[in-house]
Amino acid sequence: MKTVQKRRLSFAALAIITASLLAGCSPDSSTESKELTIYSGRSETFIAPFLAAFEAESGIKLNVRYGDSAELAAQILEEGENSPADLFLSQDAGSLGAVAEAGLLADLPAEIIAKVPTRFASADSKWVGVTGRARVFAYSPERVGQLPSSYLDMTNSRYQGRFGIAPTNSSFQAFVTALRLANGDGAAEQWLRALVANDPKYYEKNAMIVEAIENGEIDLGLVNHYYVFEVAKALGREISVKDGFFADGDLGNMINVSGAGILATSKRGDAASTLIEYLLRESTQKKFVADTKEYSLLDGLAGPTGLPALNEIAAPAVDLNALRDLKATQELLIKVGLL
Repeated sequence: MKTVQKRRLSFAALAIITASLLAGCSPDSSTESKELTIYSGRSETFIAPFLAAFEAESGIKLNVRYGDSAELAAQILEEGENSPADLFLSQDAGSLGAVAEAGLLADLPAEIIAKVPTRFASADSKWVGVTGRARVFAYSPERVGQLPSSYLDMTNSRYQGRFGIAPTNSSFQAFVTALRLANGDGAAEQWLRALVANDPKYYEKNAMIVEAIENGEIDLGLVNHYYVFEVAKALGREISVKDGFFADGDLGNMINVSGAGILATSKRGDAASTLIEYLLRESTQKKFVADTKEYSLLDGLAGPTGLPALNEIAAPAVDLNALRDLKATQELLIKVGLL
């Protein structure tokens, strides 16, 4: 009898050891949490140095898939609960909102949401802004004598065939979404059709528009403010292209954010939160301003040199939470022939 009991105890001990070993191999283990899969709508040029610095500091390996924010949002929506992503870094709030509306983003910790002003975070704590960016028109001072005072002016014949847009880019789509919400679908369609009739040149990315202005292919274009700096940095020299702001309150001055959200299906939420906290750290935010010329969203931090402070930009009030209706915007862009 004692021998049988000893064997039972041995088997029980073995079961406990085996269970412990298996637990150590589970997705929630510390080993697995040292790795994150990121879908990044932020361009590799901008965000890769920051992610590399985080990897070195945290020891967490980052597997990054780069692409356009709107396209990655559509990919996440298609993958649903089977998405391998832990974290979605987006170039704009609209793409994050579309994923959040589908119930695919987890609640962020309150201390993360509290780091930025409420207008730069999701109303339901599903995503948080990381950096700020203003919509502007980039232009050649030598070739554009009369500057546009409104986004509406881009349909004026004086700019016919002389300007560029990036209709597949998420930033342009976010602007069109804001336009739809502000003035209605009918007015948005009317402007887009007039824009197409004014013979714009089409580009895949904002940086390509700035390069085209510098090369003399076009004279101006609709972009985010920091692309003039990006192109100059890539070329290793000063360029002649400048940023221009529209008249006070014009929708063309819209301020959007890059941001982050954690996938609801992620088993690595703590590690993903650590990365977001790193991106919102004051020292990291100062580096964003210095290295990429984006705006910090933290109160009290100075903006990029040579540009107005974020709170000095005469931008219209846009509810970033409402920019999630990307599908209707893309359908409209298809209807007018821009997609």
